[in-house]
Amino acid sequence: MRLPRTDRGRLLLVLALAAAVTAFTATVPLLRDWFDLRVYHGAVDSWVHHGGRLYDYRVPGTPYGFTYPPFAAVAMLPMALLPLRAAIGVALLLNLAALTVVLRILVGADWRRYGWYGCALGVCALALFEPLRDTFSFGQVNILLLALVLADARLLATGPGRWAGIGIGLASAVKLTPLIFIGLLLLARRWRAAAVASAVTAAATALAAGVAPDASRFYWTKALWDTTRVGRLDYVSNQSLQGILARLGEPDRAVWAGAVLLVLCVWAVRTRRAVAAGEWTTAFALTGLTACLVSPITWVHHLVWLLPSFAVLVRAGHPRLAGALYAVLCTSVVWLWFDDASGVDGFLGSNTYTWITLGLLVWLPVGQLRAAPRRLSRSTSAMAPAPSPAAPAIAPVFDQSAPPSARGVPATAAGSVAGPGCDLTRGASSEPTGSTHPSESKPQSSSSRASSYTAKPPPA
Repeated sequence: MRLPRTDRGRLLLVLALAAAVTAFTATVPLLRDWFDLRVYHGAVDSWVHHGGRLYDYRVPGTPYGFTYPPFAAVAMLPMALLPLRAAIGVALLLNLAALTVVLRILVGADWRRYGWYGCALGVCALALFEPLRDTFSFGQVNILLLALVLADARLLATGPGRWAGIGIGLASAVKLTPLIFIGLLLLARRWRAAAVASAVTAAATALAAGVAPDASRFYWTKALWDTTRVGRLDYVSNQSLQGILARLGEPDRAVWAGAVLLVLCVWAVRTRRAVAAGEWTTAFALTGLTACLVSPITWVHHLVWLLPSFAVLVRAGHPRLAGALYAVLCTSVVWLWFDDASGVDGFLGSNTYTWITLGLLVWLPVGQLRAAPRRLSRSTSAMAPAPSPAAPAIAPVFDQSAPPSARGVPATAAGSVAGPGCDLTRGASSEPTGSTHPSESKPQSSSSRASSYTAKPPPA
């Protein structure tokens, strides 16, 4: 298929793709009806205006309520001033702003190379990405947390990182999963950043304890350990190691602990290599992959943490592989096994997203990031002197596996191409997502069987 080369042809293609994407998202996937946002809004509203206890609230007609740490509720207090529809509008704007920040960090200034046409195609592709669609449709906080964490990656890669750790600390206070990024800072021996992240998490948690002492006491002593508040481990949306074992009928926690330990070892080895190469985006991508694998529950919408991995693949020169894996994550393929995940096909198919996450953790390129080629303007190329035999026009390609000093590249120069995203510029989850019974599982399926569920909304 030949892509159009004229602006008119490109505009027609973009309009056709936009119409197709709109039709797909409006009809094929099961819309989540802002279920998570309704949990947040209802819990905070009940807590502030009706004297209810934060963790006692349940969405009417469902067994699902607030399951995040108390600081998350404190951060959401302004929501109590808004009606639900206004809160939905604000959530959409915040998620769009956070997605813009994430893309700016991952792509850097290179987006200008693609112009309006490339950006429009990129928006269409993002709209198809199932974890991202679900994050918006649920009114979830995943993309906000990803933006906070990647902001620290940016700070670590582009300077001394004096303020690095604040984003990770805030994200960890809102949700427990980002705590693993403090482990990344410790692995990288960025002691100051690790201390900042830990201090911010502790301060935010203490603030919540001061504002809501009863809720904090209940959460840390009871709610955190009550797995029935979260949902079924074997639910097909749970794309973690624990989800695989649960669908196999393997309840032994020792087996899960062993698998988690093995994954953490792989993460530690590969992350230290990425940090040694100065590739902070790769290190953060590997950590996001690991967080999805080791968390007891990783719902499909949590997989927005895979986005940095695709940026790394493209930057390392593997755009086709990135496109193929990304396309699979747009298909909602795991929902084909919503009713029955038994057999070999169920083992392979229902865990498709977990296999992709594992594969990226093991094979994500490390030490191969490179700056995108820059187009020289005609005026510059016209004024450039002709190359001489002593100064060949094409510089030799450095061995990317060797350290900067071995390649004759100053450490500061090497850092300019190994930062976040494009890295070009220098200078146990607990959510109301699963279910307790298949017929009351708030299915996230895009299949017609799941779509027939109307009495209760989809999971968080």
